[in-house]
Amino acid sequence: MERIRTKIESDVYNSNCPTRQVLDRIGDKWTALIIGLLEEGPQRFSALQRNIGGISQKMLTQTLRNLERDGLVNRVLYAEVPPRVEYTLTPLGETLCTPLAVIRNWAEEHIEEISAAQTAYDAP
Repeated sequence: MERIRTKIESDVYNSNCPTRQVLDRIGDKWTALIIGLLEEGPQRFSALQRNIGGISQKMLTQTLRNLERDGLVNRVLYAEVPPRVEYTLTPLGETLCTPLAVIRNWAEEHIEEISAAQTAYDAP
């Protein structure tokens, strides 16, 4: 009798691999910034929007919903008047904090070199 597999076979280089969707999510700039803020503790929607320069309400809503769907973020609605909503990282979402912090730090440390390379490339 053949054994039933319960683990998803993953090969990120295969175009049909579901891990590509995960890479798209965690590679998104908004995801990296949201995870970074939620690492500090629970955040309300307005605080997230205020602290992430340039993100629209629509994009923040969409990204938070996707992160919630992926099991990375919890949305907690408090039965108050007016209603209060807070977002927190799940234990799975917490596992992303260190890798994303490394990438954010790398970007900040190397922005001058990257800007110089872009200027040199764009020069006639």
